[in-house]
Amino acid sequence: MADIYLLPLEQSDRDQFIRDNQEAFNYGALEEFGRRDDHFEEDGEIISRQTIENSIDAGEAYRIMQDGKPVGGVVIRVNGEAGDLDLLFVSPLVHSKGIGYAAWCAVEKLHPEVAVWETVTPYFEKRNIHFYVNRCGFHIVEFFNSRYPDPNDPDPSSPDTAEQTDDQFPEGMFRFEKRMK
Repeated sequence: MADIYLLPLEQSDRDQFIRDNQEAFNYGALEEFGRRDDHFEEDGEIISRQTIENSIDAGEAYRIMQDGKPVGGVVIRVNGEAGDLDLLFVSPLVHSKGIGYAAWCAVEKLHPEVAVWETVTPYFEKRNIHFYVNRCGFHIVEFFNSRYPDPNDPDPSSPDTAEQTDDQFPEGMFRFEKRMK
């Protein structure tokens, strides 16, 4: 496999980054639920343009590159020793080739000051759960659902928050942590 590297997101690539992110997220939902899925934030999209834009604006966005071509993206937020992985996606055309893992390793090298990384993913994203736990070394630390809502979600009914909402995924969201050595 060719070298995978992160390239800061350019304003001129922002729109395509958003479309590529939506395509990758839709793929997982449609693979799990088919066309009957009711988890869409906006018409036909599992994650809204506004959610992605909010994430990009609040953090650091990078293209995942392979052989000079974009194959995915990542958005992170770092505050001292705390890091949040807001978004990580790889094009469905290149799944299962180690690209996501190589990109995650690049993120860790980019921010060695981070002591604890956090992220969330919907309960149905088995590929994501496997990836975060078995490949990247995260641990599931909470399961947000209708009986245990995310205490950090200021307005669970608002689609404008950077994270997915409990209303959108009433069956639940896993929260992961990775404590660095």
